[in-house]
Amino acid sequence: MTDSSTPVVAAAPAAAPDPQAIPATPQARALTEDLPAFDHVPDIRLIACDMDGTLLDDDDAVHDDFWPLVDELHARGITFCPASGRQYYNLLERFEPIADEVIFIAENGTYVVRDGRELSSDCLERDVARALIDVARGLTAGGADVGAVLCGKTSAWIERTDAPFREEVDKYYHRLQVVDDLDAVDDDVLKVAIYDFVSSERISAPAYAGFRDTHQVVVSGEHWLDVMVAGANKGTGLRHIQEALGVTRDQTMVFGDFLNDLEMMDEATYSFAMANAHPVLAERARYRAPGNTDNGVVRTIRHVLGL
Repeated sequence: MTDSSTPVVAAAPAAAPDPQAIPATPQARALTEDLPAFDHVPDIRLIACDMDGTLLDDDDAVHDDFWPLVDELHARGITFCPASGRQYYNLLERFEPIADEVIFIAENGTYVVRDGRELSSDCLERDVARALIDVARGLTAGGADVGAVLCGKTSAWIERTDAPFREEVDKYYHRLQVVDDLDAVDDDVLKVAIYDFVSSERISAPAYAGFRDTHQVVVSGEHWLDVMVAGANKGTGLRHIQEALGVTRDQTMVFGDFLNDLEMMDEATYSFAMANAHPVLAERARYRAPGNTDNGVVRTIRHVLGL
């Protein structure tokens, strides 16, 4: 699934430990033995971080240590960016206490928002959105257990309303409306998301293979598939932010775990795959971080930046 034009970067060998950054006691070393070692403190100005499987633990929670860390980053002039396939309004609700301190990369990079204002967006043509919905309907007619979400700027929209589907969709879409016909929705469409109760990689992805030459088709989770305009991804969203802030790749750190994070790895010198990452993503990143259930993002940031 990797882009053949982009070289796969193997994990960099661990540099010699910095005696000022690595505690001397055996007990303290045990707390950092799964963290990458650098012989310098990088000049990081921008940190972009995936949510599910990365910043969030398996209970969909952010570790308590994250909030004071963001305050420290903000005080040092470092911008934090939640980068997710989730809806902007979902992210806004979760980060409401610090919403004015972060920049949101939502809907897998198709919608970037800063201070409540759109920084960039990439929208599907309506006839394409209708064709994508038709594929989902065809899968359902053929017996596949899938549901489509039309992801707009003002809201997300669904036709399927059963409890199991709503339970999954409600996790990621704070603004959600039920309609009789998705084809009749009047909204700017950022992407079409498919929830596949069995496997997005094995069932839904092959059904959308015909769109790969003209659009971005990405398996964004074990059960989620997203289709967007060509070239839209978290990496392009991150580039818009780098350009707006005047930040370079060498000043950027990113964290991710799944295939929708691939392009984001290419936009940062300090790219980290979580210990629980998809193998393809792990190959693309330069470094490793502890898993999402081990508070890997917060621990790695503190360790690498000496906070």
